[in-house]
Amino acid sequence: MDKLFSRPAGVVFASTIGTAIGITSTIVAILGLVLVPIADEFNLPRSSISLVFFILAICSALIYPVIGTLADKYGARVVILTGHLLFVASLFGVSLARNISEFYLAFVFIGLSGSVLGPILFTKIIAGWFDRFRGFFLGIISGVGYGVGSTLMPIFAVLVLSGHDWRTTYQAIALLVLVIGFPALFFFLRNPPDPLPPKTHMRLKGVAEIPGLTLGQAVKTRAFWMVMLAIAICSGCMLAVFTHIVPILMDRGLPVARATSVLSVFALFTVFGQIGTGFLLDHFRRPNLIAPFFFIPVIGLPLLMQATQTPTLLLSGALMGLGMGTEFGLLPFCLSRYFGLKAYGRISGLVYGIIALTNGFFPVLMDVAFDITGSYVVGINVVTGILVVGTLLIALLPSFSTVSRLYLEPAKQPKMQ
Repeated sequence: MDKLFSRPAGVVFASTIGTAIGITSTIVAILGLVLVPIADEFNLPRSSISLVFFILAICSALIYPVIGTLADKYGARVVILTGHLLFVASLFGVSLARNISEFYLAFVFIGLSGSVLGPILFTKIIAGWFDRFRGFFLGIISGVGYGVGSTLMPIFAVLVLSGHDWRTTYQAIALLVLVIGFPALFFFLRNPPDPLPPKTHMRLKGVAEIPGLTLGQAVKTRAFWMVMLAIAICSGCMLAVFTHIVPILMDRGLPVARATSVLSVFALFTVFGQIGTGFLLDHFRRPNLIAPFFFIPVIGLPLLMQATQTPTLLLSGALMGLGMGTEFGLLPFCLSRYFGLKAYGRISGLVYGIIALTNGFFPVLMDVAFDITGSYVVGINVVTGILVVGTLLIALLPSFSTVSRLYLEPAKQPKMQ
């Protein structure tokens, strides 16, 4: 019972809440619900509205290295608290947009502030608190946070939309993020102590500083580029599908309630994907074992495009959710195990920044393909091919020890007098 209310448990709780109220659940998960109403109000094609994903991507790519560096230098907690309040204000600002230019500007501020509630800082904190079960706890905060947040937020948005417009919906989401997020982050979130407690984080004997590669050393490894490329293209593809499930199914004549249920199942099963990935990596430490899970969405995509029965559609959402959860769950574990924690903020800032670009660019391409062809079939076919390539990259990943040996072995050498 004492462990349940311990400081590490509070950190896990706060980090989970923080990820649950971030951009993924409050923006990505609901934009498909408001895409058509916003496009109709501004009298613009859908691709003009989904362009906000690319705006978010550019802003995230620019700010991720900055917040990673700030967290390495000053600690993640103060950066997260400041960013959270700015994010709340930015969400409310979306509802005040009177034209498409102001709409885009609001999303610039969302991208800059909301990126603070993204994966970099929370995974940095968790990686610093835990070693033995690091993968499991990374899966908890990401899986439960992103999964449950992205499951419940669309339901909340639909309830608000049923009696109000999209502007009121964003105002309600801003209030929810403030009321739920700030108390949890302020009272429970703490930076990892130094020296780290041995029961939660096993320090290497004889190592005076946190072990790990520098950013310059990391980018010279094959693992760095393979992990980044595989997850960049696969997560970009799955995010494009995730954000368009509601329009895809509604264009096929399905009611919004059924489309939203598929979206919610998709989001919910990312929980199992991320937690399962962490559990497997904690026990086997071989990232290429995760490759089959990258292929699972390839089975779900045809079901999404062809099925008419609700159980089959929900199965499609579950398969795709498992795949996307695996992609997001693998990345922070690989970064911490391949390259250590010495420059985790800088390394993850660069990686997540580049991945943010694909996550913003691919959803826009999906709508561009729709505007040109009148359907999402071409986009889904391209996504399927890219997922196969990503699966092959993961299957070829080297073991963690191959890279980590670069900084663990020197620590065992006797100190020169």
